[in-house]
Amino acid sequence: MLHRLIRRAAAAVLLLTGALVAPSVPTAAAQTAAAVSGFVDGHSHLFSYEAFGGMLMCGKPYDPDGIERALTDCPDHYPNGELAWYENFTRTGKPTGTHDPVGWPTFRDWPANDSLTHQQAYYTWVERAWRGGLRVLVNDLVANRQLCAIYPLKKYSCDEMSSIRLQAQRARELQDHIDAESGGPGQGWFRIVDNPADARSVAAAGKLAVVLGIETSEPFGCRQILGIPQCTKAQIDRGLDEMYTLGVRSMFVCHKYDNALCGVRFDSGTQGAIVNVGNLLATGSFWQARTCTGPEHDNTIDPAGVLPDQIARLLPPGVSLPLYPPAPHCNTRGLTSLGTYMVQGMIRRGMMVEIDHMSVKAAAQTLGLLEAARYPGVISSHSWADPNFFARVYALGGMITQYGHNSQDFVAEWRRTAPLRQQYNVPGYGYGLDVNGMGRLPAPRAGSAANPVTYPFASFDGSVRLDRQRTGQRVWDVNVDGVANYGLVPDWIEDMRLLAGQDIVRDLASGAESYLRTWEATAARRLP
Repeated sequence: MLHRLIRRAAAAVLLLTGALVAPSVPTAAAQTAAAVSGFVDGHSHLFSYEAFGGMLMCGKPYDPDGIERALTDCPDHYPNGELAWYENFTRTGKPTGTHDPVGWPTFRDWPANDSLTHQQAYYTWVERAWRGGLRVLVNDLVANRQLCAIYPLKKYSCDEMSSIRLQAQRARELQDHIDAESGGPGQGWFRIVDNPADARSVAAAGKLAVVLGIETSEPFGCRQILGIPQCTKAQIDRGLDEMYTLGVRSMFVCHKYDNALCGVRFDSGTQGAIVNVGNLLATGSFWQARTCTGPEHDNTIDPAGVLPDQIARLLPPGVSLPLYPPAPHCNTRGLTSLGTYMVQGMIRRGMMVEIDHMSVKAAAQTLGLLEAARYPGVISSHSWADPNFFARVYALGGMITQYGHNSQDFVAEWRRTAPLRQQYNVPGYGYGLDVNGMGRLPAPRAGSAANPVTYPFASFDGSVRLDRQRTGQRVWDVNVDGVANYGLVPDWIEDMRLLAGQDIVRDLASGAESYLRTWEATAARRLP
């Protein structure tokens, strides 16, 4: 109770000082007449701290006992981070390194845009992004059995679907927590929705519509070992029914490793080498690649580089990474018969199909199924699909949200794809920040000293004035820190406005509406 009173008092101070202004709530008539205005994040992971065995990711998006309990480092990162080999490797490319493990209240070394194992989406940071204009957020429940098995510390089993269920429970616990702070059930700004009508109502009322999705490597246990599937059509039907009942409306068919449903789009570089080792451990074989002959291709499998000892020792004696034919590389595996059955099952249930992480062979086959069914429910949410497929996605009525690149690169891709959106009359654009997804958040813009974001600045609709974000003793500045945590997303959008003007802001502010139109068209195709 004391924690809630303190939070309310702090919000009141912000309102009085003009640092933060509550978003306006449209009248009922305005909600009916007007399109939703606001941003869409098509791909993030607020609850991934419970994935991968529950001890790889440090910190939580909230704790009922307060921020001082939520934002603490992992036990194995103390006293100075030198034992945090996975954090060090993903941040610097080497398993050695140090960092200050103290989070609250000093936050000297984390969160940071390039620190991939520390919590970046504490709920008050998400709240700042919502106040700055976020209206739809797709929260992907995430799991990876092989990464869980590789990491030596864990408090949960590595069963992927158990992890998915736990994260869905945590999402509803956070909704209840925010409701309690906001006056009671249904009163909070964080609203989990399972249909587009409720999503539109929530977003039009100025709150945040949260859609549950799934990004996992072996959905419903559908792994394959030496080409032999380990699941059945009955398992797929039971799994889809359970997830639909849980509120999931968007799903990946495969992710990182080949499974019994489809082949994956490769990772590159040293990270690719590590994932390829995981593919061997998960399936009994390394990725199989050929030289592509068409315009679409998967990511290039680069020479392995140096594997960290913790990964290299997992290879069987005498086994090394394979050599591959000349690039461009294409995975020889596409959509399997079970994968086809899963896509058709998602169509029957009115669920949105994620094509990111599919091999180009699998993505082309999946788009063919959707085109034959004239099914609009297709999403590329974080720049893991070949851009040559974008026209087919838009022609179906699907949605594309770009990965959270730095300001310059995001603007460049927005400009490159603008003619395609105009051709297909797509009303808006979005981003897939992939927060807590082990991908870097936007770095500070190079050369920003010449035209920096100046504080305070107004949100896109003028309803909020945002000064530098402060949590505990730490103050963040997007010019210096980039998007160190989710709360700095409005600052990142302001930075892009400086580069590209109001046009990019208008497109992004139409992103929520664009996503909702795709979802509405998709849900209308659900079979009774």
